[in-house]
Amino acid sequence: MLETIFDSIRRAVPPIHKEGTPFIAIFGGVTLVFGWLGWSPLFWVGVALTVWCALFFRDPPRVTPTRPGLVISPADGKISDIRRAVPPAALGLGPEPLTRISVFMNVFNVHVNRAPITGKVTKIAYEPGKFFNAELDKASEHNERNGFVVEGYGQRIGMVQIAGLIARRIVCFVKPDEAVVVGGRMGLIRFGSRVDVYLPDGVLPLVAQGQTAVAGETVLADLQGPQMLRDTRTD
Repeated sequence: MLETIFDSIRRAVPPIHKEGTPFIAIFGGVTLVFGWLGWSPLFWVGVALTVWCALFFRDPPRVTPTRPGLVISPADGKISDIRRAVPPAALGLGPEPLTRISVFMNVFNVHVNRAPITGKVTKIAYEPGKFFNAELDKASEHNERNGFVVEGYGQRIGMVQIAGLIARRIVCFVKPDEAVVVGGRMGLIRFGSRVDVYLPDGVLPLVAQGQTAVAGETVLADLQGPQMLRDTRTD
């Protein structure tokens, strides 16, 4: 009976990424001190913040479509913007505008970022910067960011992690020339941020602005399929 209960709890509670362990320990330690001192209001605030911190660093498993050519969302969150934009020069994707899909992650979203396609990481470019609201367009040019180019299926996909108003650390899990599998973990941004995806010229998005994306699951585009914009509506 107890084994069944514990198994149910393990399935219900998502795993926590190791990057979050120090932060959870700090929140939890301070909370215990508040409790030991008898500061009840601060203790319960600490409990709430500790739980939130644990949820922020959750790393749930995902069911990733693996058909060749599919571009999968690297981030959880809202499709905040779809437009033609010149990719960062550091990525080497050329001076012409490409279709850019921006996924905004608020502080309640999962922040582990995943590979958009299967291929090889041909470039990683980190650039220090400022910390504007990640939903603003100028964040793509001025905020701290870490860019990747993943080459697969004969095409190159640009992916840029952008720090936000609260975020202060971008974590990268991969290295140049490393092979990645679609949906595999590539990095993490702490405490609110955004990820931009640059599609090859001529590839159209299969998502709409305002749609909710799930990292490792939501199909953003199809490199090998018919290029048709998807009709959408808002109820």
